[in-house]
Amino acid sequence: MIKKNLKDLKGNEILAKPIMTWDYQIIMPQGASIKKEYLDHLDELGITEVFVREDEEKTNEIVILKSEVQDSIKKKVQDILERHTYHHNQDLVELSKTADSIISVILDEDTVLEKVFDIKERSTDIYEHSINICSLAILTAIKLNIDRNVIHDIGVGCLLHDIGLRYSTSDVINTDINEVGGQALSDYKKHPIYGYSSLKDEEWISELSKKIILYHHERMDGSGFPLQTKDIPFECMIVNVCDAFDEMICGIACRQYKVHEAIEFFRSFKSTKFNDKIVDTFLEFTAVYPAGTKVITNEGELAVVVSQNKDFQDRPIIRIIKDKNGNDVEGEVLKNLVLIHNLFIERVVD
Repeated sequence: MIKKNLKDLKGNEILAKPIMTWDYQIIMPQGASIKKEYLDHLDELGITEVFVREDEEKTNEIVILKSEVQDSIKKKVQDILERHTYHHNQDLVELSKTADSIISVILDEDTVLEKVFDIKERSTDIYEHSINICSLAILTAIKLNIDRNVIHDIGVGCLLHDIGLRYSTSDVINTDINEVGGQALSDYKKHPIYGYSSLKDEEWISELSKKIILYHHERMDGSGFPLQTKDIPFECMIVNVCDAFDEMICGIACRQYKVHEAIEFFRSFKSTKFNDKIVDTFLEFTAVYPAGTKVITNEGELAVVVSQNKDFQDRPIIRIIKDKNGNDVEGEVLKNLVLIHNLFIERVVD
């Protein structure tokens, strides 16, 4: 357990003690995750310090975009998209520069192509989702040696891919749209057409970016929507993988998956629903068990993932928290699953 100033929290820390008001009313219970969106509200309540689990602090999390960069870009994207109306597209041109900013941030990191990233399941909104798949698709395209000008068009298409949801009444955040069914499902499946129709006559956006908006839910076996076509441009297939993955781990229009569950889904459906080369490239930099994930080993130990091993996305370095008998472990006990061949992760725990 460690005491931290509220201003030093990054989000998703786990409370070691409950947060209470002056009269001992519980605001957040012990064990709750402090989401990033809670921080401003806690600050308004006068909360300056909290106790968080120390084992959650000692992880070497590797992200594609740092939180301050992500927040700055999200604010800009949200502002632009919320000003947008069906017949007034001039403000959207600014997103072209935003895509270039994301590309530059990723390329400025010398070792970006050598890293395994901790991409975590989380709650999100459409703006953050668009930025996430933009960064994922750009990184995938870089690793696939796609031309820089084409990567720019992929980035723009990603930032605009869900613009059609602005003309839809379907609520897709934390919603399994297939369970809702009916008119809501029918309306949701039209959002790529709504988005494409709103921008098809714009000259500033490339044909590839427009196709990404239209094709981002299509699948190689024809099981996608809205066109159910199998004829999908390769660059759109990159976005298909990144969009589907982020939707799954965020619970956008589907039930929320654990990262390892989503990865298993893609391993199962590569070469059928998704391009196998793209899936393999995407999984090269995606940690199966992101830093901070709590796991049970085959020896019955409770552990937390500390960091990743390059080229071994499912064999991270873990810190043992409790032994096989459920006793707290004294001191820091680290185990590198690459070096201990008979030890493996049996399951993830919440």
